[in-house]
Amino acid sequence: MNEVSFDWHGFLRRWQEEWVPDEDEDPDDEAALAPLGRPGGGEAAVAAAEERLGRRLPPSYRAFLAASDGWRVGQSAGIYRLGGAADVDWFRDPFGMAPLYEENLGDDPGEEEVRLAGMWRRALRLETDSDMSHALLDPGDSDADGEWALYVYKGWSGEYPDRHPSFRAYMEAMYREFHCSRAHRSDFVNATTRARDAEAEEGRLLTLDGRYEEALVLLEGAAGFGRPGSAFLLGQVRKLLAPGASWGPGHLVGDPAYGPELLPLEAVQTVRQNGGPNGDERWVTTAVARGADREDAEAVLGALRAGSHRYAPPGAWGRAVAEARETALRGATDAAWRVLREALPRWEAPGPLLLAPLGLLADPVLGPLVTPERGRELLATPRAGGTGPVPVPAPDLDPPGLVWLTEPVAPWTRRPIDGYRCVWAEGLDPARLSALIGEEGAEPGEPVHAPWIRGYGSRPGAREGLEPWEDRAVVAVGVTDEGWAFAFDRHAHRLPGERLRSPAVDASATGRAVMVWREPGDVSGGGSPAAFHLSVAENGEELYAFTVRGTEVRRSGAIPEALDPALLLGSGDGGGTGEEYGDGLDETEVERRLLRALHAGLGLSLPRFALTLGGLRTFATRSWTRAPHAGEGYAVLGFVRHRP
Repeated sequence: MNEVSFDWHGFLRRWQEEWVPDEDEDPDDEAALAPLGRPGGGEAAVAAAEERLGRRLPPSYRAFLAASDGWRVGQSAGIYRLGGAADVDWFRDPFGMAPLYEENLGDDPGEEEVRLAGMWRRALRLETDSDMSHALLDPGDSDADGEWALYVYKGWSGEYPDRHPSFRAYMEAMYREFHCSRAHRSDFVNATTRARDAEAEEGRLLTLDGRYEEALVLLEGAAGFGRPGSAFLLGQVRKLLAPGASWGPGHLVGDPAYGPELLPLEAVQTVRQNGGPNGDERWVTTAVARGADREDAEAVLGALRAGSHRYAPPGAWGRAVAEARETALRGATDAAWRVLREALPRWEAPGPLLLAPLGLLADPVLGPLVTPERGRELLATPRAGGTGPVPVPAPDLDPPGLVWLTEPVAPWTRRPIDGYRCVWAEGLDPARLSALIGEEGAEPGEPVHAPWIRGYGSRPGAREGLEPWEDRAVVAVGVTDEGWAFAFDRHAHRLPGERLRSPAVDASATGRAVMVWREPGDVSGGGSPAAFHLSVAENGEELYAFTVRGTEVRRSGAIPEALDPALLLGSGDGGGTGEEYGDGLDETEVERRLLRALHAGLGLSLPRFALTLGGLRTFATRSWTRAPHAGEGYAVLGFVRHRP
């Protein structure tokens, strides 16, 4: 920050020339019309103040006092007036704030916390008129240029003080605040407003050209001055850079041109917050107050809760969206994004305030595809008549094969999917697979966001109508790139041993089918290790199967060499049942070897993104455990905690 080159006289003169009283001020009031500042006292006045205070003042504040001996900031800022050189004095903490902040420092306070606690006793007070607020320059918080941070403490707010890195930064912020408080007025027009409006328009056009990084600077500048529409334009760019962040489009949800795109986007945030009926009604009431039709708002919210909402824009872009959705519903999310990427230049804005197809984010199937990386790619792609260069495509997100099942499923979690089970059927459609292994009447329903899919489990009473021995699953279904239909359950429990009824047998009615069950280990200590089970069937008959638990392997049928545990895990002769293999391999390495073999030997894979973050159709399966045979018994145990 170079204070030598900053033109304080020009800055303050522009502020004065643009000044108009606020709407709640009397335009005929003499005080409202009085000059904002007073003639500066020059170097002599500043030097006198420094001698009185016993300290050289920071550069930007010295330069300000030389240009103007005080300043009327305005009613909206908390600080009404800053004093001149003869008015400022040390604050000396008259209200005992320092002890309060020191009490909250804790055992290992940060540098900023310590600095703020000490600020009250050493700060210089600048204001002479305020709303229970103080403007405090802190010599203990200085930078390499000798600038002191300025803190604004609003005594009525109960909040921490607002920090500005220097006096100049504070004054520039107050100038922007002055503009923001009057930006809605049609009579507030001057050179600054015209320049900022031009920047907003240039930023809008740059964004459509795909030059969003350049546009950000212009839009942030215009939004900082409260120029109409600029905050909305800026909010769209920031939303696509961080698709998971909250953002409200405000009154444009009621605009007929923008409502179809924006109303679902705002509603989906209410659905994710899951505030229940009261939260839904509050959102609908707010949307209606912003101009939306009540029936439209209720219908959109209901469709989002049911998972049936569809983003359906018109034209060539809309046809691409429909194709991409069907592709994503099969699990091929990377291919779906490529469809959208190719069609994006053909998107047409319904009005000048919309910069991108934001309605895509509310679609339960396509919305999760817009990661931050893809949001940047979308912003960098010319659209709606934009003429910029096409960006380098973002990389695909799905790794090949199955080994990803042993890795963390998302950046924010350190754990892989622990217990899972899956059925693959070669050459089938998911609807046909549901008919083969689903419970009576089961068929793939509306898509469900992957983290929300919950299985029935094997617990007695987990679902009305289940027998205590049954273990049905709610599975996500799709098709792999290699043409296998899959049904995946990420909530598998313990293998049932001899009571297992492999759904691969039913799924193989017209060809090959494979079932994998990964049983989680007992992490409580002293329990059984994790287990991995494979069974392969064809034309209704099981061909071979094996179960690996720790170093023990049980097997049946003629296992092909490419899948033989004896070769994959090492040691053992590969014959009989109950042999021991893989001594010295940890459970994760055993699982990885088996998953690699399934990918190489049978061409099996699973789409990571669709199964962990995307949206897929689901159906309920038949039981994965068989009914007890004649003469077999079983026990059902229940545990109830009694409080003394």
